[in-house]
This record gives sequence, structure tokens and C-alpha cells, in this order.
Amino acid sequence: MNKNIKLAVAGAVLALSATANAGIIIPAGEWTLDVNGNVNAFGTYVKGKGVNTTTTGTNVGGIATPAQAHEDQTQGINTGLLPTWLGFTGTTRQNDVDVSFTISMQPNVSDNSAAGDNNTPLFRQSFLTFGDKSWGSIKLGKDIGIFASNAILNDMTLLGVGGQGISTSGHSTTLGGIGTGYIYAAWKGQVAYTTPNFNGFQATVGLTNPNQGVADVGVLTAGTGVSTLNQDRFGLEGQANYSFAQDNFSGKIWVGGASYKVKPLTTLEYTASVGDVGMNLNAGGAGLTAYYYKGDGVGTTTMHSNALSVGGSKRDSDGGYLQATYVLPTKTKVGLAYGISKLDLASGETALSTTVKENERITAGLYHPLTKHLNLVAEYNKIESISQTNTKNTSDSVSLGGILFF
Repeated sequence: MNKNIKLAVAGAVLALSATANAGIIIPAGEWTLDVNGNVNAFGTYVKGKGVNTTTTGTNVGGIATPAQAHEDQTQGINTGLLPTWLGFTGTTRQNDVDVSFTISMQPNVSDNSAAGDNNTPLFRQSFLTFGDKSWGSIKLGKDIGIFASNAILNDMTLLGVGGQGISTSGHSTTLGGIGTGYIYAAWKGQVAYTTPNFNGFQATVGLTNPNQGVADVGVLTAGTGVSTLNQDRFGLEGQANYSFAQDNFSGKIWVGGASYKVKPLTTLEYTASVGDVGMNLNAGGAGLTAYYYKGDGVGTTTMHSNALSVGGSKRDSDGGYLQATYVLPTKTKVGLAYGISKLDLASGETALSTTVKENERITAGLYHPLTKHLNLVAEYNKIESISQTNTKNTSDSVSLGGILFF
């Protein structure tokens, strides 16, 4: 992707400064208003095969679900991994302090209801920041989570589709590499502090809202159904980055982590923790991204999903992805990626066909900047999901579409 588009993506997903995410600039007295966003849509065809059962946690593998029983293929027109959004960012400097706000909404392309408009816009960003380059900045409000944010930002399918989820239409976004290489960073209320930039080194640490997980964390007892997830303290998330550039070579290295104190039952309480490390290197037209995470009691795909056994013991999980890209003389970026997310059984747990063991993804993509702001995208994705008893669902998909930033 060209530099302008890459900066726009970075600004949209991680809400960077208005300089990086320059859209339609409007001077307004002491304020500068930046109206920005993107519109994207993809037509996708999926061919699946498997055991025609839903394996818990495998939302990225196979298309044989209760809503599509007995179907081995499907198609749809949908938003890709990056949500379509309309954002408003205001910036000013007062009393030697940089102040900003960001509010955005993310409408969906597809809705399979009879009326076609049941999916109301999502509101994933609403935050303010204040600070100075001499001492850093503070963020208050809702934005993308700190942990694993670099994993999704550096995923090439951010401009495309990646994993499909349980169907190809009627959902807010697709999955990209979520669940096949990294855990979803999600959108969280937070209080975060970011240090000044020390010659390329910068770190962020924050408190995040509790109850960020899903209701089903695996703690089931006969006749009681799904347990309820509670958390006794704020989540803790952090990330440290080192960026460098010289001549035609640039890169970024990062480490991160998260910790949550979780209480799904009155008789059960535990600490969920996870860490990651990654790098992105670019030389000329070539790019390489490598990422790895390892967690204890955090589950897979989304934070806390399938994190515990039926008996309440924590499951370990890990995964990562490797991605190589090259920009051709035509400015088209060619990319190839492999990702995997694994979930281990807890000590003494019996293997079940309804519990995921691993999800794998292979993505081949073409990303062509037709204009400075418009990219045309073609992707092929192969997803394989394996249960703890080694039953398997697979899907092959082809997506064609475009994404426009402003």
C-alpha cells in the first residue's frame, strides 16, 4: 500500500494524530477539524467442507453452521476486516498542551434481514487526548485495545477480507487474521498513557474496562448453561515499540502484554495473562512481518473465549503469523501470509469434537492503488479448523473489491 494509504489506515485503526490521518481539513477558530474515513466492500465466494457441525471457537473455519445447514458454498457482499467508518477529529493547542477528540461511527455494508437495515452503525471510537511531546500524552475514552493492536495493524488483510467468520454477509466485518494468528484487540474503554518518543522508542500502558470477554468461557455444569464472566479489577494492557529508518530501510519491533483478573463463578477466580512480540521490516519494495503470542487463560480468537475447561482449569494458547509482501513496478503489492492459532487442553481435560484445537490460514493477496486514495483488492484465503479430536472443517474463498480512504 502506498504511504498515504498506510498512514490513513494507521490513523483510523489506532487513532494517531490528525497529521498522520489527514482527511478533509476544516479550520474552525481555535480548532482544526479533520473529517476522515473509508468506504470498502467486497464480493466473496466461499467453498467449504467438513463435518457439518459447529466446533466451538472455530468461527474462522468451514461454513457448515446451523444457519447454513447442508450448504457447502455461499457468497455475499460485505465490509472487509477494516470497518467502513466516518470519523471526526478535532485538535488544538492551549496552555502549552495539545488537546484532541475523536468520535467515529462504523456502518455496515450488508444486512440479510428482510428490511435490509437492521444492523445499526457501530460506535467504536469516542475519546479525548491531551499532552505534549516533552512528557507524553493521556487518552480517556473508547478506542482499540492496546494489546495485539500492532498485530492487526500490520496484517495485510486490513485492506481486504482474510477469514470470513461464520458467513460471508450480514456481519459488521470479516475476521482478517483474528483467530488465525492473533487475538482480537477489540474496542475498549480505557485510560492510557503514552511516553514521549525517545529516538524511536515509545511505550503505552493503560487500564481497560472490565468485562471485555465473552459470556462463554467454557465453565459449564450440568443443567446450568453458560457461565457469566465478571472481572474484579481493571484490565492492564501495555505495549512498547521501537521504530527505525535509514535510507531505503525501515522497521518496527514491539512487545506487549495484558492481564485480567476473571471471576466466571462465585467459586472460581483466576488471572488471565498474555504476551506478544512482533516485527515489521521494509527494504525497497519488500516487506516482512513476523508475530507471536502466548497466553494463559485468555482463550483464542477473542479474549477469554474458550479459556477454561468444563471443570474450570485454564487452557494455554499461542499462535502467530508470518507475512511477506513485495511492491511490483506497477505499484501493485503482492502478499503471502501464513497464520495459526492453537488452543491446548487443560490438565486432565477430555478431548471433545466441539472444542477447537487449532485454526490455520493461508492468504494470497493483490493490493493495487488505482489512485492515491483508492485500492483495488483481490484475495484468496484458505482456512482449516481442527477440533481436539482431529475432526476438520476447511474453506476456500475468493474476494474481489475495493477500499477508498478520504
